[in-house]
Amino acid sequence: MAEMYEGREIGKVSLRGGDPAEIGGYPLEARLGAGGMGTVFLARTSSGRPVAIKLIHQHFAGDDEFRIRFRQEVAAARRVSGAFTAAVVDAAPEAEQPWMATTYIEGLTLAQRIAANGPLNGAELRRLAIGLAEALRDIHRAGVVHRDLKPSNVVLSAEGPRVIDFGISRAVDQQTLTMTGRVIGTPPFMSPEQLQAPRGVGPRSDVFSLGTLLVYSATGRGPFDADSPYMTAYQVVHEAPSLGAVPAALRAVVESCLDKEPEGRPSADELLVLLRDLPADLGGTDADGAGAGSTRETNTQHHLATRATPAPADPGTAPAAPGAGSTGTPIGRRLRRRWRPALAAAVAVAAIGGGVAVLTTGGSGGSSGGGKGNSVAAPDAALPDGFEPWRRTLRGGREDIPDELRCVARGDALFCGGGGVVATRIRAQDGSRVWMAKSPGVPVQGMHLVGATDDTVLGYRFAAEDAPQDPSSEVVAMDADNGRELWSVPSGAQSMAVTGRSLDAVVVGSAVVTVDASNSRFEARDAHSGEVAWTTSFPAGTRCAPVPVGPRLLAMCATDAEMDGSEVRNPTLHTVDRASGTLGGPIAVDGPAVPAGVADGRLVLLQEHLEGTASAGYDGVARVDPASRKVSYSRLAQTYAGTPGMAGGTVYVSGQTGLITALDPATGRKKWSRQTGVEGASGPAAGAGALYFSSATGRVVALAPRDGEPLWTTDPQADGFTGEQGASPRVTVAGRAVIVAAARNTVLAFDAQRPPKAG
Repeated sequence: MAEMYEGREIGKVSLRGGDPAEIGGYPLEARLGAGGMGTVFLARTSSGRPVAIKLIHQHFAGDDEFRIRFRQEVAAARRVSGAFTAAVVDAAPEAEQPWMATTYIEGLTLAQRIAANGPLNGAELRRLAIGLAEALRDIHRAGVVHRDLKPSNVVLSAEGPRVIDFGISRAVDQQTLTMTGRVIGTPPFMSPEQLQAPRGVGPRSDVFSLGTLLVYSATGRGPFDADSPYMTAYQVVHEAPSLGAVPAALRAVVESCLDKEPEGRPSADELLVLLRDLPADLGGTDADGAGAGSTRETNTQHHLATRATPAPADPGTAPAAPGAGSTGTPIGRRLRRRWRPALAAAVAVAAIGGGVAVLTTGGSGGSSGGGKGNSVAAPDAALPDGFEPWRRTLRGGREDIPDELRCVARGDALFCGGGGVVATRIRAQDGSRVWMAKSPGVPVQGMHLVGATDDTVLGYRFAAEDAPQDPSSEVVAMDADNGRELWSVPSGAQSMAVTGRSLDAVVVGSAVVTVDASNSRFEARDAHSGEVAWTTSFPAGTRCAPVPVGPRLLAMCATDAEMDGSEVRNPTLHTVDRASGTLGGPIAVDGPAVPAGVADGRLVLLQEHLEGTASAGYDGVARVDPASRKVSYSRLAQTYAGTPGMAGGTVYVSGQTGLITALDPATGRKKWSRQTGVEGASGPAAGAGALYFSSATGRVVALAPRDGEPLWTTDPQADGFTGEQGASPRVTVAGRAVIVAAARNTVLAFDAQRPPKAG
């Protein structure tokens, strides 16, 4: 296997003086590649099987930022291990000199093959296209966006193409993004959004890269090649691709992949269907040459436009709002959409994943909106009766979705939901399951658990792909004692676009407020009986989402024009009478802004600082008083990038690399800032005398609320993404018990006074 390191491609060569004799117990045989970040060696397992070991250079081993990125990429590489990638055999990201071992793939890279023998054609080109689409499908289903799909990262093995290099190259890119906001990549194979707004890159960016790769494979040139990388990048963003030399049948598919907007491209699943339908020999090019490259084949256009049976949703784009009031535009703020692994789900890292609990006392995720009712629990809080530390995996209706749950505690009962689980009740003392309701379809990112009342649990159910007649998403109410379904109602799916949070349904007191399936009105029901208390249409020309503010309810709305442009910059708020649903007059907010929580009865919103259309973080705070309808603003001393949350009247922003900053929402003043070892943390959850932040790996840090002093940190508990932004809180506190939701539907619990020892 040859690897590309900073432009140099090196084959198998002998070991050199100073090279180690073995790594992690694997004897080394040769060098496969070397570059600025590390060296790749050929080694053998005890049984004699060849493996490729990436060893990070020593000077990077002491770089905490790089270690964070390497840990993240090891987790990503483990997820994508399969038939179309190099499977991870072993890894030691915490070693003094980190390394990762993958299966050794014999064969030339696509770059080597074309350099030696020229472009591919006919059946060979078709097999490559289908093989790469299959690879992307599996990669995206595993929850990974490759972001560096190019000829040197495709190995042509005897079994078919393999996609490699999920480790070093992506770690470098993300490190650069964190530090400078710039992107490193190969312009001919990058998507427009990757060049313009790298924080918003999702799975359909890989589809664009695959389109460029297929043009290169068919012609030996990229569709946007120019005399300099700067001109190439310009043409990627602004110019039409050059496709005249691409076989006409393949061109029709490739052109759809190269749409400038992510939502205009097929998903990997859809792409695979299109490629399988192509003739075996692909045919030739049109007689009129380059000019033909601007027109899609009619049949392909029809296929892409109609899609009679909805395909599994792409994590990079939320589903279009159905029914009246919808224009079919993707939901989610422009280049800020993020899904958890559904068919793929690791995506845009700037949107704030929802969970009603971020804003309501006792809601999903265990994090409250703050205010006087959200003080940190006393250190002498009790454990549930009979409590012992436990760990459980709660599989739902979709085994292929390595999702995360979110939980809420009610006494000794724990209710969790998300992904393939509508809701489940487990015992807080030992994690044993009481009941579970499963969801058959592909979930929307951030829509985990609606919430719970004293007698009812509410979650989201998503329709299976083979049941297009069912509502795409529903709010389902279940009896808290036995899990019996009480009622269900089709639900809209647009709140991420309006508020930046997936709050399409919220629990307020004993009622649940939902957005109807047509995204045109609110509906309030008794949570247990489902009896409708009132319905309220959205103000003309707007679409809205519910925002609870303690016992009050607000509607946050955006104009149809901003929604259709997937970019909400001027939201308005309306008070909602909980008894009648009557809306108050509009309260204008300087945006874009996202709800963070509640302090002293006021809604706290963080104002976003945009670089182009991508969020660079938060540079201001807005406080809205529902009673007086007044808005006050405070500027922050700097722009804080990361995942916001709120507890005890304080705003917290958790940075990708583990930096947690506490901010006063009234003044914008920084209270304290602490560097932790938990990258990609979300939170906080407050209780047992501490604030808890946790990542998808299940790694938890406990901080003292007053000054952020670290109290303890645990080791990772699951293979999950780190360094992500926007997730809702993963920790729930039940007295002195800390319950943590981690990747792959893992839930674990331990005593806050006796946390698992960090290795």
